[in-house]
Amino acid sequence: MKNIEEYVRSIPDFPEEGIIFRDVTSVLQDADGLHLSIDLMQEKISDIDFDVVVGPESRGFIFGVPIAYNLHKPFVPVRKKGKLPCETIEREYELEYGTATIEIHKDSIKPGQKIVIVDDLIATGGTIEAITKLVEELGGEVAGIVFLMELEGLKGREKLEGYRVESVIKYEGK
Repeated sequence: MKNIEEYVRSIPDFPEEGIIFRDVTSVLQDADGLHLSIDLMQEKISDIDFDVVVGPESRGFIFGVPIAYNLHKPFVPVRKKGKLPCETIEREYELEYGTATIEIHKDSIKPGQKIVIVDDLIATGGTIEAITKLVEELGGEVAGIVFLMELEGLKGREKLEGYRVESVIKYEGK
């Protein structure tokens, strides 16, 4: 089996010149890459005591559900505004060009539950910062956050100061 970094396709000058796009689909399309990515992410949180896995659509679902399944934990989805059918709470956050709003079911996390947040990539950290606020608003405690990839040059980790943040692969640039 290859190293996990070898499964990630890097596409230069996408979406604009000077950017190297780190494509997670190449990891997902390879059975060994997918298996290894889940195992390595799960390993990063193996020493954390927690009750629930939370993940944002869509790639947080892809990586979060198998981890929740393997560890026999529930999975709570965080979705774009208007996609969840029951009563929700929401949080708006900054994008590069504008804002977005995410929601979580109001009854999905019980006060005092310990939460691990799972996603594929941390860039600027805005989405995950919003998720931490939603979890805490519901009375949950963020026990850890795990990503497959981190773009260190975008300094997303700074928005998550005070939380345990783990990344399997770290890229220096953007």
